[in-house]
Amino acid sequence: MTRQTVTIPDDFDLDKILASGQCFRPAKQPDGWYRFISGRQVLYLLPRGGQQYEVRCKAGEWEQFWRGYFDLDRSYAALRRRLEGRDPFVQSAMDYGKGIRILRQDVWEMLITFIISQRKSIPAIRTAVELLAQRYGEELSEGVCAFPTPEALCRAGEQGLQQCGLGYRTRYVLHAAQQAAAGRLDLQAMERLPDEELFTALLQLEGVGKKVANCVCLFGFGRVGRVPVDVWIQRLIQEEFGGQDPFPRFGGEAGILQQYLFYYKRSLG
Repeated sequence: MTRQTVTIPDDFDLDKILASGQCFRPAKQPDGWYRFISGRQVLYLLPRGGQQYEVRCKAGEWEQFWRGYFDLDRSYAALRRRLEGRDPFVQSAMDYGKGIRILRQDVWEMLITFIISQRKSIPAIRTAVELLAQRYGEELSEGVCAFPTPEALCRAGEQGLQQCGLGYRTRYVLHAAQQAAAGRLDLQAMERLPDEELFTALLQLEGVGKKVANCVCLFGFGRVGRVPVDVWIQRLIQEEFGGQDPFPRFGGEAGILQQYLFYYKRSLG
């Protein structure tokens, strides 16, 4: 790994990103570094004050991969300025969530982790996902493993997946792995589909409903107009917007607003 110092001049708060509910493997290390894993790529970030961060990753990866992963070519500060003052609750959510960014994560990992996420707490999801990686993922460095490939999950079988705490979701994870390993599920080809076609294609998979499909669209395929609706968002729509869906007014950036609103509403309890 190489080290470099980078400047991130836009909204960027690592603690809020980790707590935003969109990712399950990034973690803050005891020494203060933040670790991110995507595919076979590993990044360590250390805040140095202001807008400065120390970066450890393979040579060239920060510009070639991680900038896109953090959506750094989009100004979230500019988005907040455009929406300033339009709605009191939205304003409070944006102020509270300033620093959150939509991560462009590995699509295969997003599909499996959000299938696992159904009716599970975030700590339980993190535990199950990390167990899968440690038991069936390729070791990238000491103690750091990639998320398992479809083939590796197929080899784990039903019993192995059950032992990672997947419960009733085991059959759905195994089915997706079998489809991908056989080439019947081609996530790379699905990248070319328009949003609605992509959403519809994801719904064809066992165990994938509207919320999971939209999560994969948003956090894996980077479709920032998609809005996952879980119990928190349902409650928010009823309690804060009188039952009227507020997201259509945000158009192609509705998914970003969903993250601000989700993060804020969950903090209120």
